[in-house]
Parts: sequence; structure tokens; C-alpha cells
Amino acid sequence: MITRAVFTAALCISFCGHAWPADGWISNVGFQVPAVQSVSQNSTSQDHAGATGEKADSRQLSGTVVDSSGAAIAGAGVELQSPNRTALRTTESDTNGSFTISGLASGNYRLVISHADFETKEIPVTIGAEAPAPFRISLGLRSLSTTVNVQGREDDLTGIAQSATQGTVGQKELEDRPILRSGEVLETVPGLMITQHAGGGKANQYFLRGFNLDHGTDFAVFTDDMPLNLPSHAHGEGYSDMNTVIPELVQRVNFEKGPYYADVGNYGSAGSAHLEFYKTLPENFFQVEGGMYGYARAVFGASHKLGAGNLLFGGEAYYDDGPWQNPDGYKKFNGLLTYSRGDEAKGFSITARGYHGKWSSSDQIAADAVPLVGFFGTLNPSDGGNSARYSLQNEWHRQDAKSKTKITLYGFYYDLDLFSDFTYYLTDPVHGDQFEQKDNRWVFGLDARHTIFSQWFGRTVENTFGLQVRNDWVRNGLFQAEDRVRVDKIDSDTGTVLPAITQEDRFTDTQVGLYWENQIHWTDKFRSVAALRGDVGYVGVTSLITPANSGTASKFLPSPKLGLIFGPWSKTEFYVQSGFGFHSNDARGATQTVQPISDENPYPNTPASRIPLLIPTKGAEIGLRTSTLRHLQSTLSFWYLRSASELQQSGDTGGTVPSSQPSNRYGLEWANYYTALEHWAFDFDLADSRAFFTEVDPDDAAPNSPGGKRVPEAVGLVASAGATMHDYKRFSASVRLRAFGPRDLTSDGIYQSKATILLNAEVRYRITKKWSFVVEALNLLNRRDHDIDYAYESRITPTADSAFTDVFHPVEPFQVRFGLRRAF
Repeated sequence: MITRAVFTAALCISFCGHAWPADGWISNVGFQVPAVQSVSQNSTSQDHAGATGEKADSRQLSGTVVDSSGAAIAGAGVELQSPNRTALRTTESDTNGSFTISGLASGNYRLVISHADFETKEIPVTIGAEAPAPFRISLGLRSLSTTVNVQGREDDLTGIAQSATQGTVGQKELEDRPILRSGEVLETVPGLMITQHAGGGKANQYFLRGFNLDHGTDFAVFTDDMPLNLPSHAHGEGYSDMNTVIPELVQRVNFEKGPYYADVGNYGSAGSAHLEFYKTLPENFFQVEGGMYGYARAVFGASHKLGAGNLLFGGEAYYDDGPWQNPDGYKKFNGLLTYSRGDEAKGFSITARGYHGKWSSSDQIAADAVPLVGFFGTLNPSDGGNSARYSLQNEWHRQDAKSKTKITLYGFYYDLDLFSDFTYYLTDPVHGDQFEQKDNRWVFGLDARHTIFSQWFGRTVENTFGLQVRNDWVRNGLFQAEDRVRVDKIDSDTGTVLPAITQEDRFTDTQVGLYWENQIHWTDKFRSVAALRGDVGYVGVTSLITPANSGTASKFLPSPKLGLIFGPWSKTEFYVQSGFGFHSNDARGATQTVQPISDENPYPNTPASRIPLLIPTKGAEIGLRTSTLRHLQSTLSFWYLRSASELQQSGDTGGTVPSSQPSNRYGLEWANYYTALEHWAFDFDLADSRAFFTEVDPDDAAPNSPGGKRVPEAVGLVASAGATMHDYKRFSASVRLRAFGPRDLTSDGIYQSKATILLNAEVRYRITKKWSFVVEALNLLNRRDHDIDYAYESRITPTADSAFTDVFHPVEPFQVRFGLRRAF
């Protein structure tokens, strides 16, 4: 399976139409190859001390080296050895995969064919009175006990990937993308859109596969195997803040979609992304940037030998006001320090990360407020927040011919204090509707996996056993606020006092996952991946305000998964997948029996029903991957996903609430990457999704409407395209288009968003070998589109009437940024 840029593939065991026997295997450089069998009719069954000493003549060995699809393998090492393994001659296959070794005497030899990305094959050869006929040597990809280092989307994953929607994106592709926010490195995942509905320091809004994923629900993000998502978060379940990432230090992004992968548990139903960071940099660098709207940034990275290992360190200082009438004033600082030692076979690393951010916030505004405050205005200039995250993780791995093991331990401290106002004066016309969400936690986790490589009845088999443990010690709460001061408020409809402390809790959130995955390469054209995962969630909640809401809750969910892979035929592979996944609900909802007094419920002692702690999802997918057309990597998939309960964004509280009915989603995805010209790359990705509740939803409908079955905020059509020029006469450039929407904002479809279309560009010029200059132009068309849209009731001034209307956050206007980079 493709995770953390480690791709495993089945061992091709055919040669010249003959199958190797199932018995008698020898170990060779960390993987298994068949015991040597003679392919010559004149060969004997006994080894000789060396080749017979006849005088060399014009007899020669020749052949062609190809992969399992028949494509030529250039640069394969070809070594002729004596029977006792003494090297006699060496050469390489040419661009056509051909090789020739001339001037050979009669006798017995060994021919060893090797390549970094393929299996090594040993062939016994006997040269008699006549030279053997030319060989055609087929190499399978490295056996399951080795890794294939895939660099980016231009690499062919046929024979490697488990699905059409698995892939990887390398640093070069990340570097050539103009981005507004660090979270947009995830837009390299086809079909995924990143937006923002508040100040820059808040976690991004994510859209994928018919989901408004809010700030991370149903999309799992990992940084070097450490989860970024936060369960039972004060602002929203699965909160995932990409502001902690320095894009220049990300080596690659590996991604997969759907609940089919055993090593991804919570939040992985729509998909997951695994960010791998450099352990050693290709080059040390320092870069400064500046631009419109008060944008300034400095970033550096360096790696050096330290003893027997390598030390990498990097940092980022960032400031941005944005185009808002009330400037964001977003300040953030990021740092990373890694010490690593060893290689792929055996090694370890220790990584420390630190992030701190502080910002003001121009939150989303109602459409009827634009004449009052302007398109880039705000109705509450005291909104904003601050956040911090400090982590330490240790990774250890080893690999040999029989097994591989990887263990990651991590711990981090996290803090957020967030002030928001989404309804303005709807609840309290005197003090306003600002609220504060506070989240403070310590987290410890373990991710351990062990893989055994073996043979079952002559078939190459990989069995992986995994254990994932995570415990969050959390204190969070929801508070009524005015100008960032906690105050009591009066509900304008009922006259009820809304206490300053709406909810405050201390709790533990424990998640344990066990899984077993089995991969078998049944034939050259068929392999399977079967897995069984089991997850246990346990929470213990102490309510500091309402003792009746204290308690414990637990839930166990099994998640079977199955994938079948057929091919390749003509460089085309077909996939069939199905599986179960899940997302967690907020710990407080799992123990709550009395609703807190709030603007949504201004009545004391209102009973509440406990919600399940874990919510199952299930999905299926069929797809294909092809590289039949030269230089074109293309995938196509059709998918379905059902969720037993939907987590939706609440405009009144800023949190997520579960739906009372299940939902169904389905759609298609088509992704393409084309590299026909030496300096050019083109990509085009298209995704279309549909999302419906199984029953009519009256709660998220327009006024006086009975409701409908449409899931509000569900993303439909998503398209992205780009053209990139690499290193042509010192220039590199790219232009990128992304579009998404319209979307239903209410379950009846009465309110809909408009489409959002953005065109960005970047030009980079290498002044000297060490110096380079870059210009980014964002929103080239200067469109006044929306980053996000909602529809709900609000009141824009204390004396205005309340109105149910579109509420939006605009995209940033046209702007230019400049950067100067020095490599050393």
C-alpha cells in the first residue's frame, strides 16, 4: 500500500515463459529470489569451481531487460559471474533495454540482472559449442519486502498502487505551485479544495468527495505519521490546522481516498494525506518574501552531518494583514528540528516542532451587511484568536529479507483561544453574539506496525500487523463574550440569562486501533489486499458546570476492507475496493444528558440524548489507472460512501452537530498528469459528487420549507488544471486554475452558492547557481467570488430585523508577492 512514500509491489517470478519452482529460495539484498535453476539444456545440476578455461572466442551473451508490462528497462546492471560468484564482466542495458557481453569461453556462468526499482534476478547459463539465443529477461518490481521510491505524479504507479485514487506529490510539484496559504499544499490531492471562512490563523475549510469537511472531519492528515486532526475539539470535530506546516520542508504528500486502508482509522472515510518531511535537504536555503496587503515572510532550512547522523533545522516567520478593512495582523512562527540516523534498512529520527500564531479575524458576513461594512468588511472587529502547538516525535524502523518494523512515538501540547461572531445581534442586541472557544490539551500516541514477508504455496505474501494508540487530556469550553471579555447575556426572544460560561469540561479521549492486512500476489495479473481493523473509543468527561453531564462512554467498531487489483494489460490496471471506516463524535455529546443554556437552547434543564461515540461509514469504488499513452498518467474512479450520521457545521455556535439521519454520497474522479515535453508538465483533474440524506431534513431548510434530502454545503463539481514549465533557460513558471461550486446551502436546495473560480500564476528565475527570484500573482482575474457560503438567520445591527440569508467569506482579490532565495 502507498503510505509515507513506501510502495510495495509483488515479485515477478517468470523468465522466458518458465515459472520458478515454489521450493528452494535464497536471500539476496533484503528480498527473496528463486534458487538458481539452469535454463540451458547442456547445464548440469552441480556447481563448478569456475568457468572452464577454454580460450575466449567470439561467442557472446545478449538479451533485453523489460518490466512485467514489456517496457524496456534502461540502466539495468548486468553482471556475469563464475559459479562461485566471482565477478567476471559488467555492463548496463541501453535505452532499448538491450545488453551484450562478448568474447566468452565455454563453461558455466551466472548472469545477475539488477535495477534499483526492480527485483534482482540470477540466471545460470551454460555456453557450449554455440552461444545461447538472446535472452528476454522480465523483472518484476521489487518484492514486497523492499520499497519503491516514487517521487511524484509523473511516476507510473501501475503495479504498485492499490487503487486509482492513491498517489504521491513531490517537492518539485509543491515548489512550482503558487499558494496563498500553507494549507493549499493539500490541493495537490486531486478533487480537494482548501478555503477559509475567518482569520488566517484559523484552520482551513476542506472540501472533498461531496463533503464540506469543516476543519478536518472525515479527512485525516498526518505529519510524519503523527495525526494532525484533533478529536473533541472546542471549535469542531477533527480540527486540523495546516498553519503548523512549512511547505518548503515537505518532501512529498502521499494521499489516498475512501475507507479502504487498514492503517488509517479515525477521519479517513473521505480520504487521507500523509506529509513526509525532509530528513536531509537537497540544498540549504534562505528565502524572504513580501507583497501586497502587508504580506511578509522569511523561511530557511539547513541540514548538516552531525556525528554518524544528520541534523536538519528550519524556521518560518510570517505576517499578513490581508485585504480586510479590519486587518488580520496574522503573525505566526514555525520551527522544526530533526536528527536522523541510518538508512531505509535500519535507522531512527527524532523531530521537534513548534508553532505559535496570533490574529484578528474578519469572519463571514451576511449578504445584507455588504452595503453597511463593504465586501471585505466585518461586523465585529474584536473577533480573532491565538494558537500554539509544540510536538516531539521519535521514529524507529528496520527492514530485512523477512520482515520490516516501524514504530513512531509522539506527544504534543496544543492551545487555542478563538473568538467568533456568526449571528451578530440575533441573540443579544445589547452585547452582541460573540462567543469564545477555548481548547487546551496534552496528547500522547503510538503507531507501531510489523510486516512479515513469506511464501504461501509459491505466492508472495505480505502480512502487516498494526497497533495505534492515542490519548488526549483535554480541557475546553464555550463562553459568551463581548470584545473578548466573558459576560452574561440576555436572550432577546425569551429573556433568559445566558451565563458567561456556557460549557466547560475536563476529559480524556482515548482511541485504540488494531489491524491486520494481508497482501497476496496470486498471479502476474491479479493481487488482493484484505484487511480487518478494530477500533475502540473511550471517553471520561468531568463537566465543570453541569455535573449531570459527567460520565464515561465507549464504543467498539470493526472495519473489514477488501481490494482486488487486476492487470496490468497494456500498462492499464483495474481496481475494485470496498470497506468500512468511521469518524468520532465529540466526547461531551457522548455523555451529555442536559443541554447547556445557550442561544440555541435558552431553557434550563432541557434533557439531551447521548450520541454514539463512533459513527460507522462504508464505501465501495471501482477504478482504473493507465499509462498506455506515452507520458500520460491517468486515473478514473467511480465511488460510493454511506455515513450513518453526518457531522455538519453550525452557524450559530461555530461547532459541528450530528445529523439525525444517514447520508449517501457518490461520484466520479478523473485525474491526469502529462509530461510530453522536456521542460513542460500539464495536469487536469475533475471530480463530481452528489450527497443526499436518506430522509427529509427539516432542520437545515429555508424558512417555511418542509426541508429536503440534500446535504447542505456538499461540494459538487471540482476542477483544477495547470501548466508548468521547468528550468528552461533559467526560467520556471506555472499557471493554475481551480474551480468549485455551486453548492446547496439548505437541504431543500432553495439557497445555493455561486461558483468560485481562481487563476494563479508563478514565475521563477535562477539568477545564478545560488540565487533565484520568484513572483506570484494570485487571483489574476480579480474575481469577487466567495471562499465559503452558508445560509442561516442573523441580525446585522441591534435595531435591524433578523433575516435568513446567504452568509459568505470572500476570496482575496488580485495581489502580487515577491521572493528572493539564496541556496548554500
